[in-house]
Amino acid sequence: MEYEFAERLKALPPYLFVMLDEMTAKKRAQGIDIIDFGIGDPDLPTPRPIIEALQREVAKPENHNYSSSAGERSLRTAVADWYKVRFGVDVDPDKEVCVTIGSKEGIFNIAQSFVNDGETIIAPSPGYPVYSAAATIFNNAECVKVPLRPEKDWLLDPADCPEGARMLYANYPNNPTGATCDAKYLKKLQDWCVENGTIFCYDNAYSEMCFDGYMAPSALEAGKDCIEFGSFSKTFNMTGYRLGYAVGNRDLIAGLKKCKGQIDSGAPKFIQKAGVAALGLYKDGNLPDAVKANMDIYAERRKVLVDGLRSLGYRVNMPKATFYVWFDCGMPSMKFTEKMLDLGIVATPGVGFGKSAEGYVRMTVTQPKERIAEAIERMRKGSI
Repeated sequence: MEYEFAERLKALPPYLFVMLDEMTAKKRAQGIDIIDFGIGDPDLPTPRPIIEALQREVAKPENHNYSSSAGERSLRTAVADWYKVRFGVDVDPDKEVCVTIGSKEGIFNIAQSFVNDGETIIAPSPGYPVYSAAATIFNNAECVKVPLRPEKDWLLDPADCPEGARMLYANYPNNPTGATCDAKYLKKLQDWCVENGTIFCYDNAYSEMCFDGYMAPSALEAGKDCIEFGSFSKTFNMTGYRLGYAVGNRDLIAGLKKCKGQIDSGAPKFIQKAGVAALGLYKDGNLPDAVKANMDIYAERRKVLVDGLRSLGYRVNMPKATFYVWFDCGMPSMKFTEKMLDLGIVATPGVGFGKSAEGYVRMTVTQPKERIAEAIERMRKGSI
């Protein structure tokens, strides 16, 4: 017997990174040495204090029972404490915080919780594909993709957004462009959403991946008419743990909790306890030593890649945040990606993040400096 997908599943476009993995696997099968700058998955180890906390907690029998879909109170309290230390924002751990199974889950389920059939979701283009694909299609919603433009520093302009939308997603520090913003800009976005009755969803997964003295703000610094998503994945190199959080307006948090109550039973308790240890590394508003050491490595790699690309003639900005380097490749981005793959180099085509990003490419600094230099040399010899 054959089973047919639901119409909403048929409507989903192929997921960009699955396609890249398939293309890369074929090259590896041919014996090609691959230098992978594709997916944003940190290659550096999780800080030792977090590993030690996980080892302690996983040995406790009581941490192997179900958690709750809202998350352990100890972690919700740790998130609230961290917001006070890092951003100067007071948060109620019981009514304004929800633990998520990675921020991706929360970003999807907030739309499940509040978007009705036929309503409009505003998503940036380029942007994280979940905003415009799964979150929209699974809710029978309409997506308006608002172009981000280099002449506007890749900032989403409310003047380009339609009035009356149910939800707006924004993300800074930005994936894929590496663009940054300040608290004043976030207040502008939040005020626009309030004026238009639009739910403001802010993806702040890269808040701690900052360089050259820049420190990313929280949308909650502008007020609580929003919901903000954060993640342990990038800050603490914990992508495989699948642990994140949502913080913000208590009605939005309540809706997310109600949705999750029907879908999941929360992340494992021992993983959440490791999250408590991770946030506990912060003693003030600055990066703790264990996190700063990793960010210093990313900063060095970033410079090697940017300098190398510039030596090949590409115009590349030095990003102040994220571990992505974004640049105009001078040709259709899939064509450039295929040329790179022939040289054993994986890069991400901009068009995978939205049509407005055609001609751009994203590279992730998740390779040692020596491998980055080798990739630049391959590009030089391959006349790319």
